[in-house]
Amino acid sequence: MAKIMLAAALALAACGKASDAPATARSAQAALPTMTVDQVDRAIASGACRAVDANADTTRRHEGVIPGAILLTDSDSYALSELPADKAKPLVFYCASSACPSSHHAAEKARLAGYTDVRVMPDGIAGWVTAGKKTQPI
Repeated sequence: MAKIMLAAALALAACGKASDAPATARSAQAALPTMTVDQVDRAIASGACRAVDANADTTRRHEGVIPGAILLTDSDSYALSELPADKAKPLVFYCASSACPSSHHAAEKARLAGYTDVRVMPDGIAGWVTAGKKTQPI
């Protein structure tokens, strides 16, 4: 329980509250398709999508990352070359938790760059850990 509370605190510190996000970020959050933790786990296991981590290094060091995830340098200013060259490759972005808008920012940037199958896992790495899914340390 303490780990979950710390993850939520890290998310708020690193990302700010979703309700404090600018209106454009909130509308992007509403417009992007979402996936649950279990849906993402199954999709990754079957090779149907690739996870994209939009977390800061502090969160990654504390919680770990989804095994095989692409680790963005930053949720807003990452280089598009960090993503797969195939813009049809299904991507699911995640950040710290549902209180963090970083995954939505990163996913929206990919969508605007022409990636055609972009989704978000709103529960983030905190939800992944709470569900007992495996993580990879960095």
